[in-house]
Amino acid sequence: MKIRITNRSGASKLRFLLQERLPSGAMRIRFRRKGLPTITLNAPPGTDGFMKEYLAALEGNAEPLPKRLQRRQQAAAGTLRWLIMQYYGSAEFKRLEAHTQHVRRLVLDKLCRSTDANGIRRGDKPYAQMEPRNVRALRDERAETPEAANQIVKLLRQVFGYAVIAELAKSNPAKEVPYLRSGSEGFHSWTIDEVHQFEGRHPIGTKARLALALMLYTGQRRSDIIQFGRQHVKNGWLKITQQKNRNWAPITIEIPILPELQNIIDASPCGDLTFLVTEFGRPFTSNGFGNWFRDRCIEAGVPGRAHGLRKAMATRLAERGATDREIMAVTGHQTSKEVDRYTKAARRRVLAESAMARMASTKIERK
Repeated sequence: MKIRITNRSGASKLRFLLQERLPSGAMRIRFRRKGLPTITLNAPPGTDGFMKEYLAALEGNAEPLPKRLQRRQQAAAGTLRWLIMQYYGSAEFKRLEAHTQHVRRLVLDKLCRSTDANGIRRGDKPYAQMEPRNVRALRDERAETPEAANQIVKLLRQVFGYAVIAELAKSNPAKEVPYLRSGSEGFHSWTIDEVHQFEGRHPIGTKARLALALMLYTGQRRSDIIQFGRQHVKNGWLKITQQKNRNWAPITIEIPILPELQNIIDASPCGDLTFLVTEFGRPFTSNGFGNWFRDRCIEAGVPGRAHGLRKAMATRLAERGATDREIMAVTGHQTSKEVDRYTKAARRRVLAESAMARMASTKIERK
């Protein structure tokens, strides 16, 4: 339906505008003139932003987005996709790491493209109508993959949490929906035998052994150990700011370098700025290192992967009686709940040993 919208002064009407009704019932306005690209105007009519978009389209200066981004541009105000686009432009989203932003876009954009039982795209539906039961339904659709199900709940909590703060919504419907219990213990934690098996395949002096030692004796993530270099070492201590959340909640850790680790560093080929480098002498990317280290694990015949060594470090500390605070000082975790996910099995083992020791002492007393 062709429409004419009066500008803010009311002096003239804006031409070449087409109003369309989406399947959800929401309306969108597009600029369409022969010889010029068709452009969707996203700002509310009558605002300065709307006039700016209109004039750019009229002068032919507004270029259509690539096909993969056109759906984002066509979001009508009040739809779920529109709200998610506002979230993308928020300070909360922009402060996330680039990789985290990329993953969240993939999941949320896929959610917007999906359709409900009536064939309506979820991104075109009014977000104000979303209730906890709707979020629960989205979660339950992915019940066979609990991590994916929980991720949908988590991201919708983030989106609506932003909406509440920005006064775009009165409540957060995802906050009332609990996560599914996956029953998974997460990454495989390396055993002592597996460490010895890896060391047997990759002796001291190899890059693989250096990588193992950096993770095993520091307990850091792969995104951190690929940053380690001599500039981070001073007076036998390693000091570095962790990559995770460094843009909005940076955590700096300081760890004494154990003699075992120092000996391996001294005996290993290292780069100029980072201890670990690729075959071309350049620092690893996080994903590149993960793939490379996986191949070294396969060569050694062990099931563990990079993150499992971080878990193994925390487990060993727990088995040796380290407190939650001591473990947190090494791993950089902020709450004991996070540490408990890594160490609960080790804690049970220590407590069981202590309990049985009490039983043995009771028998001696009876004798």
